[in-house]
Amino acid sequence: MVVDDSAFMRKVISDQINKIPNLSVCVTARSGEDALHKLNKVKPDLITLDIEMTGMNGLETLEKIKTEFDIPVIMLSSHSGEEMTITCLEKGAMDFVEKPANLSDIEESFTLELGSKIKSIVPSVEAKPVIKQVSDNKEKAFPTQIKAIVIGASTGGPKALMQLIKCIPANLKIPIFIVQHMPKGFTKSFSNRLNQEASVEVVEATHGEMIRPGVVYVAPGDYHMRIDGRTIQLSEEEKIHSVRPAVDPLFHSASKVYGKHLVGVILTGMGSDGADGMKVISENGGFNIAQNRETSVVYGMPRRAAELGVVDEVLSLDMIGTKIDWMIRVKQ
Repeated sequence: MVVDDSAFMRKVISDQINKIPNLSVCVTARSGEDALHKLNKVKPDLITLDIEMTGMNGLETLEKIKTEFDIPVIMLSSHSGEEMTITCLEKGAMDFVEKPANLSDIEESFTLELGSKIKSIVPSVEAKPVIKQVSDNKEKAFPTQIKAIVIGASTGGPKALMQLIKCIPANLKIPIFIVQHMPKGFTKSFSNRLNQEASVEVVEATHGEMIRPGVVYVAPGDYHMRIDGRTIQLSEEEKIHSVRPAVDPLFHSASKVYGKHLVGVILTGMGSDGADGMKVISENGGFNIAQNRETSVVYGMPRRAAELGVVDEVLSLDMIGTKIDWMIRVKQ
């Protein structure tokens, strides 16, 4: 289902989705009220929902959809709607796609991104079984001391990170670095929201800044984030795994700096970003944790890391929060 108060955008979005193999639009809606009425008659696998609509806006519509129908929702957001977008993710939207500023970008970037996200949330084929769940070194000991934590996430990550950030105790003495696949502009609002929920300081990282203990750093949209000694380095190098920021550059660079005193965490998300970085963390003696299938919105990134055999523990999101709290209180 495509929900948008613009007839033109409904047609454009529907036409683009219908071009994607194995996907088709079964119904459109001109408003939130119209969508709720039609959902009593049709049951789509997924809904794309415009945030900024007249009458019932996207957030209000989302809340009713999640309460009454519990169908996966991808929000379509303009660059000016960052705050509302983050709220929608917090309220249960699976992901979002930024509307292109001009129609010439529709076919190339918008359609590719929307199509990949729809397919990751509603897979057309049954997922292959995980070959390995944990590292072959099943008795690998947890580091006696940790000096940093790195976290990577994609689809479903904002809501998961919102939950995890509340588990970080106020006595944090080590830095934590986060890469969440998110466009430029939205990461600032996301960092601010995390900061409001946390007992520690959460900031969007800036190029060249000194790393401070007890601070959580979020990679800014459209920049890869790396650790270089005591500073954070940002770059606009080519996208990795079709994204920027990517998880792998952070994991690779942090492993060189912190070695066996690093803990890597990979959360829900599509694709394989972070798996190679976890391999490097494991080779350098660090410890890796992956979110389990049951609590992942999309079991892609954690699954790939598990298949490589470089994950030391596979945990539910709740247990990852408990583990982070424990490691900070006991191991920092």
